[in-house]
Amino acid sequence: MDVEERFALVTREPTEEVVTANELRALLEEKAHPRHYIGLEISGVLHLGSLILTGFKINDFIKAGINTTVFLADWHTFINDKLGGDWKKIKKISQYYAEAFRFFCPGVNIVVGSDLYRQHECYWEEFVRFSKHMTLARTMRSLTIMGRSEAEKNLDLSQLLYPPMQSVDIKALDLDIVHAGMDQRKIHMLVREIFPKLGWKVPVVVHHHLLPGLSEPVSIDLGENAAEDSKISSKMSKSKPASGILIHDDEKAITEKISKAFCPVGVTEGNPILELVRYVIFHQFEEFVIERPAKYGGSTTYSSYKDVEGDFVAKKIHPMDLKFATATYVNRIIGPVQRHFQGKEPEL
Repeated sequence: MDVEERFALVTREPTEEVVTANELRALLEEKAHPRHYIGLEISGVLHLGSLILTGFKINDFIKAGINTTVFLADWHTFINDKLGGDWKKIKKISQYYAEAFRFFCPGVNIVVGSDLYRQHECYWEEFVRFSKHMTLARTMRSLTIMGRSEAEKNLDLSQLLYPPMQSVDIKALDLDIVHAGMDQRKIHMLVREIFPKLGWKVPVVVHHHLLPGLSEPVSIDLGENAAEDSKISSKMSKSKPASGILIHDDEKAITEKISKAFCPVGVTEGNPILELVRYVIFHQFEEFVIERPAKYGGSTTYSSYKDVEGDFVAKKIHPMDLKFATATYVNRIIGPVQRHFQGKEPEL
């Protein structure tokens, strides 16, 4: 596989941003197997966004010959009060995450945060050195990476350690490529700003699209970053069960959730069903078939998302026909994962 083919795999959707494309191409020319990671909090049951969409991107890296790692951030999870701050539960759910990613992304490496900190002797020295370049104000602005706001009044001191810890993880793992959803952009820009000051290797950054929940998107006004923060607040989450498709949902549950999803006639903006077609279905399938009786126009086969979108805007596709077809394909993708975990869903 040549450099351009590898570059195309890394940059294909759901990739939304690469910082920078020139650096990525140069890296692929220099190294056959660059070191990649994505860090994840252990925040509960996995869903279509957290395992499937993320896993699609990880698999693209693997196909491109990149050494991929899922970093299970157990201490970050504890700091952020996820799973009630119950350490035993965090460790147990970490094992579930590890099994899920090994199943869905064959060949991926799994690294647990607490293991890294024990093994990397210089970690806390590097943590202090990095932190010397962060102001308190910049740290507070970075808290959106953990789903928090600088306006919160009940933050504890440990939560201010989260941004520099996430940054120093990258140094400790000796990474060439750091990867996450768009909600982690602030911390990665901080890394690219501070690492050169310390003489540390500056990684290429890859951000993938955030898959929204199935309900009508939330409109919020948070100032200069309103558009970005609205996308983050509307992303699919296990904390909104009716709006999220879990990897443990069976065919009936998935079909029912999709049938109730927000999908206004002819509207593309904020339409979660069209997002599923674009970022999930067309990532895995070359064709998307909408089946209809002959009296309603008959079945139509699409080979590109743009054609689906165009016909939907032109009102040639009814929302219910689009939802039915989408549910069929999503079930085909989730089915093997759901069957693998059947009878061993995690207790939270």
